[in-house]
Amino acid sequence: MTGGRDAYEHLISAHLDGLYSTARRLTRHAASAEDLVQETMLKAWRSFHTFQLGTNARAWLYRILMNTYFDAQRKRAREPEVVPADDVGDLYLYSRVRDEAALHESTNPEHEVLDHILDAEVRDSLEALPSPFLAAVLLVDVDGFAYREAADVLGIPVGTIMSRLHRGRHALRRRLVEYARRRRLVRRSGP
Repeated sequence: MTGGRDAYEHLISAHLDGLYSTARRLTRHAASAEDLVQETMLKAWRSFHTFQLGTNARAWLYRILMNTYFDAQRKRAREPEVVPADDVGDLYLYSRVRDEAALHESTNPEHEVLDHILDAEVRDSLEALPSPFLAAVLLVDVDGFAYREAADVLGIPVGTIMSRLHRGRHALRRRLVEYARRRRLVRRSGP
């Protein structure tokens, strides 16, 4: 089994940083991204025997990552939030906001630089995209996947990727143009 472990470690080592970056963008939290990547690696190890060497390892790993993310989203949507009775009180909302702010802090230098360069409105525009559009935009425009690869990762037809990219990019453009107008970075067209 050592050969299998060595092959697995070699396979994932080249893609680990990219997987974490995508997970970070999807989850918006460093700890959640680490959990997502860890779960992805565990699932990849468990199903490594089904992977055919010589095929697109990057697409295979990203597909596991995306499926794991979407499964967690669906599960989270079905579960009601449980709040201990002790936490409900005047300071409940304050503590929730404080906790959320702490989750947004990142120790990743890439994210710290991006956070300082990008205005909050730009990040918010990207994060406001519905998950299917966000996944398509991240895979193609950020991670550099070809349409066919992104379609394989998400398990959907290429035409659906193209549609989601078009709609996601259009939604981003609309929000960012309005933002630029509010900041007076561009002029309104028309009368």
